[in-house]
Amino acid sequence: MGVAIGGKLMQGWVKLHRCLADKAIWQCSSPEQKVILVTLLIMANHKEKEWLWNGKEFKARPGQFVTSLESIATKAGRGISIKNVRSAIDKFQKLGFLANESAKTGRLITIVKWEDYQHDENLVAKEPADRWQTGGKQVATNKNDKKDKKDKKKRSSSENYFSDDALEMKMTNYMIKMVKESYPGAVVPNTPAKKNNWCITFDRMMRIDGRTKDEIGKVMKWVYQDDFWSTNIRSPEKLREKWDTVYLQMKRDSKKTGDEPKLKPGQRPGESDAAYIKRIREEEDESN
Repeated sequence: MGVAIGGKLMQGWVKLHRCLADKAIWQCSSPEQKVILVTLLIMANHKEKEWLWNGKEFKARPGQFVTSLESIATKAGRGISIKNVRSAIDKFQKLGFLANESAKTGRLITIVKWEDYQHDENLVAKEPADRWQTGGKQVATNKNDKKDKKDKKKRSSSENYFSDDALEMKMTNYMIKMVKESYPGAVVPNTPAKKNNWCITFDRMMRIDGRTKDEIGKVMKWVYQDDFWSTNIRSPEKLREKWDTVYLQMKRDSKKTGDEPKLKPGQRPGESDAAYIKRIREEEDESN
């Protein structure tokens, strides 16, 4: 089965769930924005693909693709302008549907919940572990290639976990160590599957929330030196939930001790690294 775009039959297909009609992204979007939303789903890669982006070789994961406003408008068809595409991407980004990074060599679009909406029903019981390959790479989960499903059945379950050398696993092991030191009776992951779930959260903090590895490292170090937060932050999920509060308190304490990190060029006083990166990206989008 295929989806026709611009008069040509594109290989494969993507899912469009009925529940989408009840979501804010559909209810609050104009007819033009709905066309653009479906177009983005169709344009996204269903498996890893190599690109040249931002001057470097880049491997786009499932749900990602490098494009331009002009290309999206062209794919969407008659009646869709570049202005329509720009406003739609801005709205979709605010609603958490996608992440958007622009550079001189193109625009990287990441469909944030691709793995949730394009999964194989036969593999739902195995999630979230089955979404991941060694080193944190997502498994292509839509149906564009039936051979992929056969390959997945042959793949050993251990290949679906983050490796011991993965940054996310190192963060997980560090948090486990610090939680046990601050509270010896705390319940921490004791199986590969449970540790893998923590890794997934750390991956989302970096990939979706825009937290850098240095930011996460500094915040965790501060958390487990603080009497209050060290007993309240016992998982990456809780750290992600309380991030803004913890980060701002850490910044205030850093000012008192004179240990406040240096600002980046153009970074405003009190502005977090994540907020700074997001603002710069938005300013670049506006200039494009």
